[in-house]
Amino acid sequence: MHELLNKDNINSEELEALLDARAKGEADFLLVDVREDMEYEMGHIAGVDMLKPTSMFQQWAEELFNSAQGKVVIFTCRTGNRSGQVQHVFKSNGFDRAINHAGGIVTYRGSIER
Repeated sequence: MHELLNKDNINSEELEALLDARAKGEADFLLVDVREDMEYEMGHIAGVDMLKPTSMFQQWAEELFNSAQGKVVIFTCRTGNRSGQVQHVFKSNGFDRAINHAGGIVTYRGSIER
C-alpha cells in the first residue's frame, strides 16, 4: 500500500501522486468531493469517484461509512475545511482510514474536469 495512504492529511502534490499511483494500480482509495453540485460543475479534480455534498451529509454519511469499511477514503472540497469536518466525523465514529485533502481544489495544480 502507498505510504501516503497512512496519513491523516495530504496536500495537493501528494493527492496528485496518489492519483497517478492509482492509475498505475499502485494505490487503492476513494476520492470523495464534498462540495455542492454547483461548485462541482464549475470544475472538479480529475479522478473524483463521487460527489457527496456536505449540505446532504445526513442523507449519505451512514451509507458511505458502511459501504467503505476497509477502504481508504480521501475527502476533498474547495479549501480543505468542509472535507476536514467530514473526515473528523468519520474518524470520531471509528472510521480510521479517512484522509483530508488539506488545501482543497484551490491549491490543486493537477488535472481539472468541467
